[in-house]
Amino acid sequence: MSRYVCIHGHFYQPPRENPWLEAIELQDSAYPYHDWNERITDECYRPNARARMLDDEGWIVRLVNNYGRISFNFGPTVLSWMQEHTPDVYEDILAGDRESAGRFSGHGSAMAQAYNHMIMPLANARDRRTQVVWGVRDFQHRFGRDPEGMWLAETAVDIPTLEELAEAGIKFTVLAPRQAARVRRIGDEDWKDLGETGIDPSRAYVQNLPSGRSIGLFFYDGPVSQAVAFERLLNSGETFASRLMSAFHDDRSWTQLAHIATDGETYGHHHRHGEMALAYALEHIEEAGLATLTNYGEFLERFPPTHEVEIAENTSWSCYHGIERWRSDCGCCTGGRPGWNQAWRSGLREALDWLRDRVEPAFAQAAGELLRDPWAARDEFISVLLDRSDETIEAFFEAHATRPMNNGDRQQVLRLMELQRHAMLMYTSCGWFFDDLSGIETVQVMRYAGRVHQLARRTLGLSLETEFLERLAKAHSNIEEHGSGRDLFERHVKPSFVDLRDVAAHYAICSIFDGFEPSERVYCYDVIKEDLRRVTAGKASLQVGRARITSRITKMTDVISFGVLHLGDHMISAGARTYAGPEAYQGFWNSAEEAFDRADFPLCVRLMEEAFGDSNYSLRSLFRDEQRRVVERVLGSTLEEVHGAFRRMYGRHAVLSRFLTGLNIPVPRALVAPAEFVINDDLRRSIVADVPDTDRINELLAEATHNAVPLDTVTLSYATSESLKRLADEMARDPTDTERVARLLALCDATAPLPCEVELADVQNRFYDLLLGVRPRAVSRAGEGDERAAAWLAAFDELGSKLRVRVNGHDKGS
Repeated sequence: MSRYVCIHGHFYQPPRENPWLEAIELQDSAYPYHDWNERITDECYRPNARARMLDDEGWIVRLVNNYGRISFNFGPTVLSWMQEHTPDVYEDILAGDRESAGRFSGHGSAMAQAYNHMIMPLANARDRRTQVVWGVRDFQHRFGRDPEGMWLAETAVDIPTLEELAEAGIKFTVLAPRQAARVRRIGDEDWKDLGETGIDPSRAYVQNLPSGRSIGLFFYDGPVSQAVAFERLLNSGETFASRLMSAFHDDRSWTQLAHIATDGETYGHHHRHGEMALAYALEHIEEAGLATLTNYGEFLERFPPTHEVEIAENTSWSCYHGIERWRSDCGCCTGGRPGWNQAWRSGLREALDWLRDRVEPAFAQAAGELLRDPWAARDEFISVLLDRSDETIEAFFEAHATRPMNNGDRQQVLRLMELQRHAMLMYTSCGWFFDDLSGIETVQVMRYAGRVHQLARRTLGLSLETEFLERLAKAHSNIEEHGSGRDLFERHVKPSFVDLRDVAAHYAICSIFDGFEPSERVYCYDVIKEDLRRVTAGKASLQVGRARITSRITKMTDVISFGVLHLGDHMISAGARTYAGPEAYQGFWNSAEEAFDRADFPLCVRLMEEAFGDSNYSLRSLFRDEQRRVVERVLGSTLEEVHGAFRRMYGRHAVLSRFLTGLNIPVPRALVAPAEFVINDDLRRSIVADVPDTDRINELLAEATHNAVPLDTVTLSYATSESLKRLADEMARDPTDTERVARLLALCDATAPLPCEVELADVQNRFYDLLLGVRPRAVSRAGEGDERAAAWLAAFDELGSKLRVRVNGHDKGS
């Protein structure tokens, strides 16, 4: 009988955006990247769109889009981020789905996902419905077709969830083998109960539902999936293919499907170069005729279920105790320290459930005064999340408003919808998955809860924080100094709260260093300057102004007046408040300017305190990315002083250090430190220069070798990769410019001796595109005697050798 193979990748990152800024702030743990989304995209999502196929000597002969040959789903929240920040990868993913539809009988491989990875059996009925509706609509918007399948967070399932999927037109989902309770052939009366071994995964099944609907179910091969994720199966594509083939059995008399499901990040992030093993395994299976590649939609159409199944309700793929991992101390964890427990999970969930249940009736009443059906409007609010244009918002109001709305009504509705969005985001599953209450994923869901509190207070008049924190105090971190959930909320969540005054203060402080633009975007806020007054005295300056701040999310707007006293470096004192009118504004300016002119800076500070009350700001108040940027700017002159001092010390003692090294005598740390600082900093600067100084790079690397100076391999590797990428982009913009090719080639040569691996994927991608699109024309022109084309071709082919990309065999392009 025929044999088919399907590999599913669940590609997902939890939403990491600051709930008040709608942006991911700097995450130091992702260094040298800005944040974990950026890092994992570079390590996994992008490589899978351009997976390398190598020859026997390890040279690249072809790039393939893995998304066109596997089954996959991406979380809507990470796709939204990618669309804005890495549009090339986003488009490659969509292209992979289109490619798969051509390959698999019109069935695209992409599956939808329940919107923000909520554990569906723990959701209430309204949230469960909205998660499915939003997941479907997001998929339609991005992929331009209806989804056939939907991935459930952690494959957590119950009958009400399957009913929602079936009602939404979803044809199938994928579960773990132990999530099947019993099975029988369609038409038989007797059921077969399934034990711990689970169900035979080699066929499709159908679950008949109480409503009379039904849904297809696939149960992936558990042992092979585990081997891919945890047994280093991806060290070899051939071994991977062989293990997949072991899932077939000759004693089966039906068409068999060997299929696995793992986190998509397995292919590249968790296992470096895992995407290459995946690409090789798929090609090997096809070329050797071992099996036919397929996806779930195609297989379900071609080989409809012959057996029906009943699921084991309230189960998942990552908790052996069902779904307890997301509400109790069941023992499932990621391997924290000995003696730790996860008793905090129940306290966290109970606190969030209480918050949700207290907010819901007040929301329904308030929204019901403005909307015909508040819950139907919430389901349809996904249209606004996908396109926040004025036209889309207007269409939303036209469809759901009970009457013509003024600006206040519109702002109220938008805030109510945002309250509901964050009330769902706070249930993102990662908040419970890991080992401690203080983890960044858990703090993130508490931040969403904090946004719910703020919106509930302002839109519904509910003050719930005291009671909420009493409940959250029952959840305790395993790390004593972190205390309880209440402590973490007070320490990490409340300082994140943002209002329009905070945005104005941020704008005002940053503008000291960047200048005041007439209009500016600060994250999800628009700032329009209305007035600015400034006096200076040496390093000191006083600035007073006012600006209109408008939220792009809720359309809330206000004119805010501000004052900033800068005494040089990091010494900043600022205040902001709602504009109190021309008399108060002018009066403050007159008094503050007079005090500043007398250099009475303490009086300036007191006047600001009187004018702005407790609304006091400093450099500490800036949003994280700008805070880091401003601090680096403030530190610039200091670091230059340190750099100069180290350079002088190194210059005086470099010969001595080399002499000691020649005698195999350890160089004292006091002499190594200046050399290490100077050489690493000069190397980085030479590498990232607009035109990299390759001669200087060679000198510095030789110097580091002679003096045994340790190199900062992480920073230098990242700097080299980014500089090569920039030069490759420049080459792609004018691909026939031989000088651009030469610059890239020179930097490859100069940095080759670095004692670290440099990520060349982006450069190789650009080169491969030119190899297919530009080189064939250059070959033709060179053959006709064009000397410039011949020179370009020689440089380009030499670059290919440095990048280990085969250039022969592509002269006809593709």
